Amino acid sequence: MAVEFIENPEAKKSTRDGFGRALEEIGEKDGNAWALTADVSESSRTHWFAEKFPARFVQVGVAEQNLASVAAGIATCGKRPFISAFGAFSPGRNFDQIRVSICYSNLPVVIHASHTGLTVGPDGASHQILEDVALMRSLPNMNVLVPSDFEQVKKATHALYEAKAPGYLRTSREKVPVFTTPETPLSLGGSNTFLEGGDAAILACGPLVPYALEAARELKSEGISCSVVDMYSIKPIDRAKIEEMAKKTGVLVTVEEHQVHGGMGSAVAEVFCSLKIDATLRIHGMYDRFGESGGAKELLKKYKLDAAGIKEVVSEEVKKNKG
Repeated sequence: MAVEFIENPEAKKSTRDGFGRALEEIGEKDGNAWALTADVSESSRTHWFAEKFPARFVQVGVAEQNLASVAAGIATCGKRPFISAFGAFSPGRNFDQIRVSICYSNLPVVIHASHTGLTVGPDGASHQILEDVALMRSLPNMNVLVPSDFEQVKKATHALYEAKAPGYLRTSREKVPVFTTPETPLSLGGSNTFLEGGDAAILACGPLVPYALEAARELKSEGISCSVVDMYSIKPIDRAKIEEMAKKTGVLVTVEEHQVHGGMGSAVAEVFCSLKIDATLRIHGMYDRFGESGGAKELLKKYKLDAAGIKEVVSEEVKKNKG
């Protein structure tokens, strides 16, 4: 059964704002919640927490390795630390500290990466982290969530806090449509089906979900009926949903603002290859290349990750399947 969503919302918010507001809420209810950042408190949205709870806020400076290590130390004292920085630097520069100090010790540290993906735009390839999901989902004990809008990020932050385990939360800088509500479900290992169709299933995550919905609406006008699933939980992943959609449609297309190697598409493929189902899978994202400087919408268009690009890819796969 499809989950209701808001059609063509006017309101847009950055997903990193959802993290910041949820962190405030957690700080209010849990005096053991701490926040740490690496000289980007406003950009990573920890400044709201810092203003309310200065005694539980740590500014480590431009030192992302220290950011992870200090958080691990705080966690060993029974506290609940959240670290927040640009994804290019955390986990981009502190993978070793996350791996050994946090995951090997199975400490409940939540890692929030803002400014991820192509939609960082003019900051260019050095800041457009497109490999982070691959890094984080490879780590034992790590949960990985890539929510799609402000409301889903708020719930994802709370879900990772409740898990009491290492967690990775991916958000973006660009404002995106708020198309879900506070009642839209979110859980570790879950997913949301927003549209039901029988010709193909588009499995998307993060800020590309609204584009997938737009592509599906346009495809419907051309006689192609698509399901659209928000695969916000990358690890653990909703295995039952992947199997359901493979049986239902016979054509799966994954869409993500990430390299095609190691991301959500690869996680889906790991499930897909174990299924004895006559179906096809197309992993669509960044095809083994770096991004470049440009406007967010311009870049998504160039790499066929906007609605028009997703529509083109899905149409190709449906025609192959029917041919």
